[in-house]
Amino acid sequence: MTDKTQKNRKMSTRKLAFLGLFLAFAMILSYVESLIPFYFGVPGMKLGLPNAAILMVLYIFGPMEALIVNIIRVILTGLMFTNIFSIMFSLFGAIFSFLGMWLIKKFFKPSIQVVSVFGGLLHNIGQLSCAILIVKNYLVGYYLPVLLIAGFLTGLLIGIISAEVLKRIKPIIKNNNDI
Repeated sequence: MTDKTQKNRKMSTRKLAFLGLFLAFAMILSYVESLIPFYFGVPGMKLGLPNAAILMVLYIFGPMEALIVNIIRVILTGLMFTNIFSIMFSLFGAIFSFLGMWLIKKFFKPSIQVVSVFGGLLHNIGQLSCAILIVKNYLVGYYLPVLLIAGFLTGLLIGIISAEVLKRIKPIIKNNNDI
């Protein structure tokens, strides 16, 4: 094996280790979130804490890594803590949210807080879309105003927290030029 091959392998191993840490962090946040009573009139409404980990992966490593960590997190936490319907709702929300965050970040380059707000809004829209498809009744859409307000507020909170954490960990990760 050449030096360059060994270095690339080391880079992949270090990157995989960091991504594993972010996945574990997102799963822990999912569990913590399940313990927090948060009810504003819409069943299943949550704060979106795991999105902080996904935002950090998006900003540190890129969109493909963030998408993979997000999907694995949804499936693993769903299998451990919920059921197939919750996994479907979460996947819809996670994919809508991720696509929106990635596209707005790529084309408009706003602050992480704005990206997070879009993620919160689109996560709720994705889950509501899933609910409409499952129950085959558009009247579920009456929850939309409450979900949009909640998505905005929680997205802003998660964005502020993520920005502060990112300031502190990004130099640590990026100082290791192996990633």
